[in-house]
Amino acid sequence: MSENINKGNKKAPKTRAKDLTKSSDQCLRDIMTGKTIFPGPSTKFLHYLGLWRCGNNATILSEGSRSSKSMNSCYQETLNYLYSFANYETQPEGRAAANFDLRRMEALLMRLGNPHRISQTIHIAGTKGKGSTAAMVAATLTAAGFVTGLYTSPHLIDVRERVRVGDGLISTVDLTRLTNILKPEVAAVNAEASFGTLTTFELLTALGFMYFAEKHADWQVVEVGLGGRLDATNVVSPEVCAISVIGFDHADVLGDTLEKIATEKAGIIKQGVPVVSAAQPPEARDVIAGICRDRHCQFIEVGRVITYQETDVLSERQRCVVHGRLGHYELDLPLLGAFQQANAALAVGVLEVLMEQGCRLSPQNITDGLGGVRWPGRFQVLNHQPLVVVDGAHNLDAAVALKRAVETYVAGKRTKVLVLGVSADKDYRGLIEVLAPLFDIVIATRAVHPRAFDEIALAEVCKDFSRDVRSMPSIARAMELAVGLAGAGGFVCATGSLFVVGEALTWADRPGH
Repeated sequence: MSENINKGNKKAPKTRAKDLTKSSDQCLRDIMTGKTIFPGPSTKFLHYLGLWRCGNNATILSEGSRSSKSMNSCYQETLNYLYSFANYETQPEGRAAANFDLRRMEALLMRLGNPHRISQTIHIAGTKGKGSTAAMVAATLTAAGFVTGLYTSPHLIDVRERVRVGDGLISTVDLTRLTNILKPEVAAVNAEASFGTLTTFELLTALGFMYFAEKHADWQVVEVGLGGRLDATNVVSPEVCAISVIGFDHADVLGDTLEKIATEKAGIIKQGVPVVSAAQPPEARDVIAGICRDRHCQFIEVGRVITYQETDVLSERQRCVVHGRLGHYELDLPLLGAFQQANAALAVGVLEVLMEQGCRLSPQNITDGLGGVRWPGRFQVLNHQPLVVVDGAHNLDAAVALKRAVETYVAGKRTKVLVLGVSADKDYRGLIEVLAPLFDIVIATRAVHPRAFDEIALAEVCKDFSRDVRSMPSIARAMELAVGLAGAGGFVCATGSLFVVGEALTWADRPGH
């Protein structure tokens, strides 16, 4: 379908490599063992693409040369390799702005043949809601028949969640072989280290671009990891940029005022590229509007040009109407919370820009796509008796949104239990102050994560805002206790970080839960 989109796009057209002489088995063996030799950067991408395609339908197990145990070992080695680099998601020390330099990411991608330039791009930044918005846009493009890549972070349970095409995650085999292609290029960039050494997030971002190129994605929807201006994803040349709600987070890198944070987020805005923004605090809006003027960008705002209103709330869905610039859309969303209505309006704004650019999307595509979106961990209902919900709220703005959702959906529940785990580098006191008074019991706990705040210390803080505070050393034990305390007619909410949500989802998937 690529030929139907943005015929005036200046990006290089997708080119399929010619068949190579190697057999697929030999090709796959060479890739898995890292023995493949490639020519220089100017032609490298086509050769990579040919090698990827020739092994695309094969699996390691079907070769007969590797056992399931061997494949698992290869995949674990891949994970060990990826996590052997600086990882600011687990160890925030050292993630000062001075340590971020896009030039090393550009050097790596050039050595790979610039796979990030193959697919057309939607780039999304923001503090709250950018992942949900990205998932909505990707779901709609997929529903319209486009091959669509989605790159998001962080993951809840499995690192492969970050890289998906359509409804499928990147496979362990694909992640392993693409990493083996990546390794010598990473070594070369790091050996020179002109702009610092590569990080785990930068490697994962490159892998996402490589995979989308392999799959000949028509579109890649790319969520910013941190900030925007210096984020590893900010190497793309997008068709449209979107900025979700901006609030206080990552002040150590982005700054301690909304103006400073907005400046970093708006760093994704490119000359002449349309920008769709959520309704913003005045300080953030002024920054975004000013940058759009300076860069001659169309500026489209939810709350002004695009509006929405709720029409109905069900047990696991909600209905709303979004009034866009090109039409009105009656949406039946499978994601709960008023904040998801705002995210849907932002997604509609992005999709309407694509329609204006020539993308063959219909109003029905938008209705179907947003009606079928899946985005776990955002006010997600896991059980009904008791009602068990998980939500990734991890900053003050998200806590306020979660409070509104609890007040909307949980009226009448008898015993309300909060399972709370937070990261030590967050404003957890503000979050506790907002959420704890809504619940009868608070269970302080911690995720298995280096940044997790000690549950005993967390319980002491919670006592300032709740009369009944318990502590548990693991998410699983906290969830077991919470369900027992709530009873069939009660309510349990696990929140505080996406790491808590991931472990709660793992607990819920165990037999008997």
